[in-house]
Amino acid sequence: MNDIIQNILVFSSLAIALLFLIKKFVWASKKKAAKACGSNDCGCH
Repeated sequence: MNDIIQNILVFSSLAIALLFLIKKFVWASKKKAAKACGSNDCGCH
């Protein structure tokens, strides 16, 4: 009985970790770069 519970916990934590990594690196949203100089960016940065 304890082996079954232990296996369920191990596989569920592994699945959660993999889902977190996939969400972080594969489905990373592309953020727009903020302009440092305002609306008329000089291009010096």
